[in-house]
Amino acid sequence: MMNRYTISVLVNDEPGVLQRVSGLFGRRGFNIDSITVGGSEQIGLSRMIIVTSGDDRIIEQVEKQLNKLIDVIEVTHLSLHSIVERELAFIKVKAEPSKRPEILGVVHTFRASIIDIGPNSLIIQVVGELNKMEALIELLKPYGILELCKTGTTAMIRGDKHP
Repeated sequence: MMNRYTISVLVNDEPGVLQRVSGLFGRRGFNIDSITVGGSEQIGLSRMIIVTSGDDRIIEQVEKQLNKLIDVIEVTHLSLHSIVERELAFIKVKAEPSKRPEILGVVHTFRASIIDIGPNSLIIQVVGELNKMEALIELLKPYGILELCKTGTTAMIRGDKHP
C-alpha cells in the first residue's frame, strides 16, 4: 500500500548537501513528491522537509540511508506525530474584467488572496493543505490557468514537541 510520508531532515548548511540528499533518493529509486529547504532555529543548519510515497519498508530504508550521510544531523519521521503542514501556491489565471467578480468569489471562499492584477489576468496566492489547493486549482481551470507555482510542503510537529 502506498502511503504519503513527511520527513524532517536537519543538515549542515553547506554546498552540495541538497544534491547528496536528493541523489540518495534517486539512487534508491524513491520519488520525492515535495522538498522544501530553508534555515533552521540553529545557525549553520538547514531544515529539509521531504514528502515521499511508498510503503513502510521504503520509509524505513530512506531514514536509515539519510542517517548515514555525514551532513545529516537529525532525521525525524513527522508522519508519526500530529503535525501542521502547509503549502503556498501562486496561480495566474485569465481574468477578463467581466469574469473577475466570479473569480473573486472563488478566491474568497478558499481564503486566498489576489496579489497582482493585470489587464487580463490575476495572480492568486493560496496557503493551505494540499487538498485545499487542488480543489481551488480545479475550480479555476475553467477560467484558464496561465501559470502555476507551488512551494511544496513545509511541516512542523504540533505543540511543545520538537524533533
